[in-house]
Amino acid sequence: MSRIKIDEEEYWNSSKFKAFTFDDEDDDLFQLKESKRAVNSLRDIVDDDDDLEKYSWSGEPVGSISWSIKETSSSSRSAGEVRNQGQQRSQSNASAFPLSKQESSYSLSSLFKGLNKPGSLNSLSDAFTDTSVKSFAPELRRPKAEYQDYGGDWNIEDTVRRMKRGKVYSLERFRSLKDKLQLLDEAVRMHDGNVITAVLIFLKRTLSMEIFFRELEVRPVALQHFIHFLREIDDQKILRDLFRFLERVEELALSVYREHLNISNAEERRDFLKTKCIGLPFSADDAAHIEDHYTLLERQIIIEANDKHLEASGQEEIFRKHPRKASILFMPLVTTLFYSCIYHYTEGEGTFSSPANLKKTFRIPEKQYVLTALAARAKLRAWHDVDALFTTKNWLGYTKKKAPIGFHRVVEILNKNSAPVQVLQDYVRLVDDVDLRLNIAIKYKCHNVVIDTYKDLKDRHQLMVYRCKVDRNSPEEEKIDHILSNLQIRWKN
Repeated sequence: MSRIKIDEEEYWNSSKFKAFTFDDEDDDLFQLKESKRAVNSLRDIVDDDDDLEKYSWSGEPVGSISWSIKETSSSSRSAGEVRNQGQQRSQSNASAFPLSKQESSYSLSSLFKGLNKPGSLNSLSDAFTDTSVKSFAPELRRPKAEYQDYGGDWNIEDTVRRMKRGKVYSLERFRSLKDKLQLLDEAVRMHDGNVITAVLIFLKRTLSMEIFFRELEVRPVALQHFIHFLREIDDQKILRDLFRFLERVEELALSVYREHLNISNAEERRDFLKTKCIGLPFSADDAAHIEDHYTLLERQIIIEANDKHLEASGQEEIFRKHPRKASILFMPLVTTLFYSCIYHYTEGEGTFSSPANLKKTFRIPEKQYVLTALAARAKLRAWHDVDALFTTKNWLGYTKKKAPIGFHRVVEILNKNSAPVQVLQDYVRLVDDVDLRLNIAIKYKCHNVVIDTYKDLKDRHQLMVYRCKVDRNSPEEEKIDHILSNLQIRWKN
């Protein structure tokens, strides 16, 4: 019996493995604990408010996924080594009966691949939530300033100041009506629109509408911000209730009228204007505008249906030469008049689509009508219609050209539509002011007009100067030479 005891002591003293002791300072687990204790002691040295990222001895950022996995796996290996050293005593006697090595049920690949093994973890999140796995990761504490932001007990002035600076704030602690109104007054005093809007949203949510509207009525700045906010979010219901409370009749009517913009169907929009908008308490001018809007849309629906049919059938030449590029629906009055001058210029006043009918129905001023008709007919290069537009007869039957917009404007519009020089010259001659006529004629190279104007002015010197600007051996040069050789003209210079 004593012999067996001696043999066991010789076996343990001669083994290449060392027995586990808590006092062995060369042990790997002891070194690991010491290194982690050193890392944790550094955290006390660094200021808590420092935002610099912390790194472990392995070079991984503290708190990252890779760092946590390495820490967990290393601790598991260290604990496994300790258990293996203790188990060597019993396994040495049973070395004659070798056992197969069990595979680890916890690995990095199984975490990411989601492999399910008996007793294994199903996901990476399970590795951090499983209480059986001991983690040595140090706790990351929040900065002290952040704790102060969430835990502060601020008064009204401090709260508004924090709102203006974009810091964390809470309005829920202001529960009394007095505190809420003081909060709104303080926000208005700070002259910050974002802060005022945020406080208004809080009051809208926590106060009854009657009390809220009553307090806004005596605070014009806050009221204007709230009206603008409602229009931005398109909350028409509360906006109308507010206008009713404030007895702003015209603004209430205008809010109702604006709803037609949200209706995309032409017939539905026309019916809305007729049933909901005509008769609203607008001023006299605005009420007439609403009626004109309804009438114009009704005309556009009729014209659109008729022209769409004519264009599809190909019966009208104007639609074949100049196909329509867009629908006439929802277009302004001036655009509708331009469209009518393009496709329905020759129609009589009795038809809805004729320009004369539109001019009479909607009381279009003469200048606006002439400008629009001139641009439309010049675009089609219908110079005869342009000429007829400015030709008038007096009571004796004499014809005369007259332009309510001024012939200098006529020349500009004709030039934009690439009118020939001969057409331009006819209208440049009709400009009454001599200096303006000369400038326009020189600008658009109406040489005959310049030559005749200098001749009428008897300015020989300017005529000779202009002779150098025309082409050599051109008809204009010959005309200048003929005028200069005329001895009957008494030149001023």
